[in-house]
Amino acid sequence: MSAFERVTRRSLLRGGAVMLGSAMATPLLSACGGGGTGGNAKELTFWNFYGPNPQADAQSKWFTDLVAAWNAGNEVKVKLHYLPVSEYLAGTALQTAFSAGEGPDIFLLSPGDFLRYYNGGVLTDLTPHLKPDQMADFADGVLDTRKVGDKVYGLPMEREPLAVYYSLDAFEQAKLSEGDIPKTWDQLLDVAAKLTTKDRFGMLFETIPGYYQNFTWYPFMWMAGGSAVPDNGGPGFNAPGVHSALKLWQDAITSKVAPRKPQGDGAGNAPANLGSGYVAMQQSGIWSVSELEQQQKDFKYGVFPLPVPDGGTYTTDIGGWAFVANAKGANPEAAATFIAWALGATDAEGVERGRQWNTVVKTNLPARKSVEAAAKSAGAFDTPALKVFLERVVPGGRTEPRYTPEVYKAVSDAIQAAQLGGVDPAQAAAEAASKIDTFLKGYKGAAML
Repeated sequence: MSAFERVTRRSLLRGGAVMLGSAMATPLLSACGGGGTGGNAKELTFWNFYGPNPQADAQSKWFTDLVAAWNAGNEVKVKLHYLPVSEYLAGTALQTAFSAGEGPDIFLLSPGDFLRYYNGGVLTDLTPHLKPDQMADFADGVLDTRKVGDKVYGLPMEREPLAVYYSLDAFEQAKLSEGDIPKTWDQLLDVAAKLTTKDRFGMLFETIPGYYQNFTWYPFMWMAGGSAVPDNGGPGFNAPGVHSALKLWQDAITSKVAPRKPQGDGAGNAPANLGSGYVAMQQSGIWSVSELEQQQKDFKYGVFPLPVPDGGTYTTDIGGWAFVANAKGANPEAAATFIAWALGATDAEGVERGRQWNTVVKTNLPARKSVEAAAKSAGAFDTPALKVFLERVVPGGRTEPRYTPEVYKAVSDAIQAAQLGGVDPAQAAAEAASKIDTFLKGYKGAAML
């Protein structure tokens, strides 16, 4: 499988930025209506980027097995429609389908795209199809960015937190030990400088603009007390916490402890960057555990939580995809029932299905308490890296935020201007805040979180 074909969170989020950028130029979902492809109330189309894919890998099999189990016991069938990343997100297939009134009955959605579809009126309320015990089984906060009021519009498959990976060999060569693992931003830059050589950078943050870069920068903004939009009367994006978060990433570049360009397909690719020796420390997500295991099994590394600024409060960004149902589809009730069964069932089969996805097929943290308990019992988190994610990284984390395309683009421009353009962080923040504030004056959609 080529690097382009391999589905990763970083490539999906970066692709999402392309779609979001196009969405800003044209009103999105302006012609919602009609059903899923073909408009067949007895056969629901499920658009996804996992299966059945040409590689017939484990993730593809999980999806085909899921649909086969449903179809065996239900009159209304589900039919998978696989699209490569280039078509599903990096292209315009999904957007074009909805604009033509032919959106799929069921599809995958990240928090970053939620408002685009919710504000477009095409997300089905799943709440009537979820029992109280199913709702209670989801981990605290994991449904927040999929809800409007008390109504749930998407069920998450997983949780994908961010942390810092580091090379044990690089630490040893620099005469650093576990006691030198940075806990503050100043320590991070200091340790990165000690790890930097003529052939290696000490630290890696994402420098490629896109939704993934925003996703990885948000925790630093939050830890410093900043927010992308005014919160409870707060100052919004032009605030000291935002300035300091932008400056951290800028300082990493200007001090030359971090590269201006990552290797491979970006800074979420641990094998291409950390594993190759290009960097000694790298911010990435939990998916890198399985990638390193599969591609560089003998590489020695550790994981630690994101460092915190002086006076700040630790947090991290927790992503994850969700199943959603098209409210304008051929049979929204059946689509919602399928989703509640697929990702919300609390019987033994439903829990095992979740365990397989999160800890066998991929390395994620489960979105549900029962699935996490089953995974723990099976020893899924006994490996050192995953143990750190479970016990030290996730506590205090926040779900990936949901912002409109206009807010996303303003933040992205500010990050790029400060990080690579050398613009004063306060100036970059002020320019972005002006755009965000102007947009918010006329905004009438669901709350941004």
